[in-house]
Amino acid sequence: MTEIGRRQASLADRSSYRFWTDERARYSDTDRQGHVNNAVFATFCESGRVAFLYGNGGLAPPGYGFVIARLELDFRAELGWGDRVEIGTTLLGLGRSSFTLGQGLFRGDRCAATAESVMVLMDETTRRASHLPETLRRRLAELADEAMD
Repeated sequence: MTEIGRRQASLADRSSYRFWTDERARYSDTDRQGHVNNAVFATFCESGRVAFLYGNGGLAPPGYGFVIARLELDFRAELGWGDRVEIGTTLLGLGRSSFTLGQGLFRGDRCAATAESVMVLMDETTRRASHLPETLRRRLAELADEAMD
């Protein structure tokens, strides 16, 4: 199995996540085929990212925020109206001014989608990327370590 294949398999495994949030699929989230529209999967991922990054006081230092630079989303199963969607989020990697999050969308034990997103720390005054401060790097590493416990 390739490195990409191993990572995707890992993201499809519920045990890869310690941080969770959940959503409920609304009727308005469905399309002509009666399943949740593909764009809504990205919205579910956003809900998980926002809860991970800004919940419990937030990870961004004062005067900084996070922007998404890249989103890769793999669809694995349908979701339908009324489904409870559990969103797992974990840290996959750290760069100089960015980090990569992995996510899984689950309906019960079944993985409906996996995603990887590159997040960039942005200075809210200059609107430019900024190096990740050591305190943020440590906190993100702690969250990754906690996910491996």
